[in-house]
Amino acid sequence: MTLANRMAVAVVALITASPLHAQQPKGEVLILATGGTIASTGNYYGDRGGAVNKVSVEELEKAAPGLEKLAQLSAEQFSNVASGAIGPPQWLDLSRRINTAFHDRSSLSGIVVTHGTDTMEETSFFLDLTVTGDHPVVVTGAMRPADAIGADGPANLFNAVRAAAAPASRGRGTMVLMDDRLFAAREVTKTNTTRVETFQAPEHGPLAIVDHDTILFNRARPSARHTFDVSNLRELPRVEIIYSYGGADSTLIDAAVAAGAKGIVVAGVGAGGTTPAQSTALRRAAQKGVVIVMSSRTGSGRVSGSNAARIAAGDLNVQKARILLMLALTTSSDPKEIAHLFAEHTAGDQ
Repeated sequence: MTLANRMAVAVVALITASPLHAQQPKGEVLILATGGTIASTGNYYGDRGGAVNKVSVEELEKAAPGLEKLAQLSAEQFSNVASGAIGPPQWLDLSRRINTAFHDRSSLSGIVVTHGTDTMEETSFFLDLTVTGDHPVVVTGAMRPADAIGADGPANLFNAVRAAAAPASRGRGTMVLMDDRLFAAREVTKTNTTRVETFQAPEHGPLAIVDHDTILFNRARPSARHTFDVSNLRELPRVEIIYSYGGADSTLIDAAVAAGAKGIVVAGVGAGGTTPAQSTALRRAAQKGVVIVMSSRTGSGRVSGSNAARIAAGDLNVQKARILLMLALTTSSDPKEIAHLFAEHTAGDQ
């Protein structure tokens, strides 16, 4: 055996015998359950008699055997509703609960939030913008109910706990775990009504692949994350989304302004275009102090070209542009300052 080979064997033996190679203490993970398909059984599809039944967080844990080997677990039933029932008031409460948990329990490695998939990307992005510190929040759910053949919820929950406990997840903000993949909250979107692979990140791809033996991150951690302080907020400013389409007139824009909207996000055609009637109505809205953000209905790609009257959403889809605008309006009503915030959150990897 050569000297180099003998040295290599000695190094391997030293590492194997070292306490660093021994099994490390398990981290602590808190599961906050909010409901959704992952927690539904019974007449979920509406094609048989009876009602839809709700599954508790304790039952979710039992359905994913081996969780206790991944981390020291604790769980709370935050709510048990469909994700369509989760909006700004619940976002604020959930964000505060997570921030409080991280503050009070320094031993927490991360938090898993179980959630319905329909508005999962919105809740996730709100948490990404409002949860402070570098501990990960991993949001997960299911496309098939808990009693379906091939239910995906148990595997998603198992892998979400793995991701929340992993040291490599720190500093990455809020992520979405679905179908063996981790996505950045600001990039992920639901692209199909029923398929288990529905969550995608157009033009970005997943942050990591979650294999049976490891989590393979394909990007470095972001250098910095800007978050908003919502600890004293009781409500968010009203921001409406207006869809553009051939022949659209000013009715919905004028109605949003009359209803008290402080901001409007336009799901524009192409790279943020609108009809002539909508353009005129948007100018009227801006003159009344309503902040206008231009996004696209296409589902991917950038909208650029911010100016004094219209702020470009960059690569944020309309629902995420709405969330960022709501939070931005809690700090300023000046379109220039808000445009700066949008540029900060839409340029490069976040």
